[in-house]
Amino acid sequence: MKDLTLLSLTGSIFAARALHAQSERVAHRRMTINLVCGNIGVTATQAQAIDLAQRHGFESVEARGDYLASLSDEQLKELEANMKGRGVVFGAAGLPVDFRQDEARFQEGVARLPKIADGLHRAGVNRVGTWISPAHDRLTYLQNLKQHGQRLRAIAQILKDHGQRLGLEYVGTPTLRSNRKFPFVHTMAETKELIAEIGTGNVGFVLDSWHWWTAGDTEADILSLKSEQIVAVDLNDAPAGIPLHQQIDGRRELPCATGVIDVATFLNAINKLGYDGPVRAEPFNKPLNDLDNEEACAATAKALKKAFALIE
Repeated sequence: MKDLTLLSLTGSIFAARALHAQSERVAHRRMTINLVCGNIGVTATQAQAIDLAQRHGFESVEARGDYLASLSDEQLKELEANMKGRGVVFGAAGLPVDFRQDEARFQEGVARLPKIADGLHRAGVNRVGTWISPAHDRLTYLQNLKQHGQRLRAIAQILKDHGQRLGLEYVGTPTLRSNRKFPFVHTMAETKELIAEIGTGNVGFVLDSWHWWTAGDTEADILSLKSEQIVAVDLNDAPAGIPLHQQIDGRRELPCATGVIDVATFLNAINKLGYDGPVRAEPFNKPLNDLDNEEACAATAKALKKAFALIE
């Protein structure tokens, strides 16, 4: 009987230590496991996305600017209380301005931005992200840099007036540049130059493990940043058996699916900086997209949690 009691006590001690170690590991990171439904082929309203996030163990969810801007202050308070009760917070919002096309389309988006930025501000959202096309058929690098600087400066200033940061995602995939005449920003170093050209002080990065890998960037490149320079993070893996220069941007894998991309190094470097924002999957993966909403969310949450377990 004494042996059984001792065994039970020893087991309880080990269990307690394991739980404590697990708690310390979770506390060791501030970034959140984030759900962006559109990234995984899930169609959902803001309310449905919040429900899916809570049900599958996500800690944050994409903010829908148009929807939040349509809510009254009272409705936003109700939404906030609902999210608090579910243990879910907002991550980042997508930029609702098309700055890559003609001037008329750009101006139309800029005209709508203050209302959306105000809605995000009232909802407590201070992160907005977009991506940079890595090549152009007509504009040289310098012409494109000046146009991006001018247009993104106007966008960033509006966001700054509403307490938001703008994150820029550089796109490193070589096959997206190979058939275009003029290459453009597609590395972290070049994105730093673009951010300096914008010059508003509230512009940083959306870091994607896929583009970090395809651009040939390193752990040292990530560690050259400060945590406040990272607005959002995308975590993806790449198909096995395909050379880097032949990888197709729209055919990726969930994080840790193949091990082609060194997700552990990428994620640990970001964690060392003290990054406290959303980390979401963006695999552009047809088999995942073909799943129903529940299955897609479950598979994505499982992959992200597997990746987060690599944080030291």
